[in-house]
Amino acid sequence: MNQNRRASIFGGIILILLGAFFLAKQFYPDIFAFWDWPFIIIGLGVFFLLWALIAGTGGLAVPASILTGLGSIFYFQNTTGNWESWSYIWALIPGFVGVGILLSGLIDRKFKASLDGGFTLIVNSAILFLIFGTAFGMNNNLRQYWPVLLILLGLISLARVIFRRKKTS
Repeated sequence: MNQNRRASIFGGIILILLGAFFLAKQFYPDIFAFWDWPFIIIGLGVFFLLWALIAGTGGLAVPASILTGLGSIFYFQNTTGNWESWSYIWALIPGFVGVGILLSGLIDRKFKASLDGGFTLIVNSAILFLIFGTAFGMNNNLRQYWPVLLILLGLISLARVIFRRKKTS
């Protein structure tokens, strides 16, 4: 079955499932009381990821990761009321892109090519998250340990240079 046909079938199934979900929600609102607006964003991310898997289009994994990550952040903030955390939690977004790049590499069967860029984004995102988090009110106990991430990043950089395979001309 070609990719366009699989994508069309998948799109039709998703529309049917979404319609059934919203219809059920109209008639039985108490069953879906735990659903909040961030679940719509998470659902879109899951939709993109499923589409990427079924259609074999790895590039859709990047927006899938971003949407799912943002939806999760908004769910956390909406549940806890900790909207001030946005002052540092935004730093996770490059990490979501890195996860998407890794997933894209897995789907497209080019994982080795995506490993370097995806992992770099995830590590940089973690460093930014801890730096801004300790500066803007995240758990103060973590403040003394964020330099460990810088050391880890330096070790990774050194290892990449030392163990890089020499390209044959």
